[in-house]
Amino acid sequence: MRDYTVNGRPLLDGFSAGSPITGGRGQLLAPWPNRVGGGRYRFDGRDLQLPLTEPEKNDAIHGLLRWNLWNLLARTTDAVRVGTTLCPQPGYPFHLDVCAEYRLGPEGLQVAVLATHPGTAPAPYGVGQHPCLTVGTDLVDTALLTVPARYLLRTDDQGLPVRQDPVDGTAYDFRTSRPIGDLRLDTAFTGLERDPRGRAVVRLAHPSGLRGIDLWLGQGTRCVQVYTGDTLAEPGRRRRGVAVEAMSCPPDAFRSGTDLTRLEAGATHVLRWGLSPWGPS
Repeated sequence: MRDYTVNGRPLLDGFSAGSPITGGRGQLLAPWPNRVGGGRYRFDGRDLQLPLTEPEKNDAIHGLLRWNLWNLLARTTDAVRVGTTLCPQPGYPFHLDVCAEYRLGPEGLQVAVLATHPGTAPAPYGVGQHPCLTVGTDLVDTALLTVPARYLLRTDDQGLPVRQDPVDGTAYDFRTSRPIGDLRLDTAFTGLERDPRGRAVVRLAHPSGLRGIDLWLGQGTRCVQVYTGDTLAEPGRRRRGVAVEAMSCPPDAFRSGTDLTRLEAGATHVLRWGLSPWGPS
């Protein structure tokens, strides 16, 4: 997912057609989002080792689909559905059929990510997606952020959770809209406060407060990662946008088991999120 423009206003800090993806922009993260410490986990009595795709931190990061080719399954005037297959492999000996549907409507963009497990035994599963939002500021420092979450996950030097803390009284309390400032965010938030439709809404607004974009977290979302891009490999891309990542589980869920989905044979998991722009163009 590289580009989303409404009335000429870019809403994503994306990339042009044919350009390589950097910083995970827009990528779909499955069968786990974020990190697995050491790439090692135990599931149903089996010890498994994933490839270390973040070797500098000795982690496996963002799943196994980031560089998969996707097939067009269906297309209409307002929607597109694409799909791919994750074959059993060392470290993840499970079969998944994954599809993503992107649909435009009056509220903006709606996304549904479905994973079906056609195997014969349960599989561990988590999912997320990595859109990078912009409200047109040169840097994110002056943008106004709202995150309706009661807790944050403190992490170690590997980016792995060590404890859950209330946001009260911390620099990470964004339950009331305020500028990001110079705060470096690569932070998972939990305890999401939801509206009557069951959605939690993360808002990024222009410093004027007159326009912005809402990322809503619906079915299957249990936490959200907010990332200001301070560690991107390209210095010129740092703090240009805010990645707001809908996730079904927190970082390191393959090892901790926290909110990890046990996807039974024949079952389907659904993750729903979306983008709703607001204010004048």
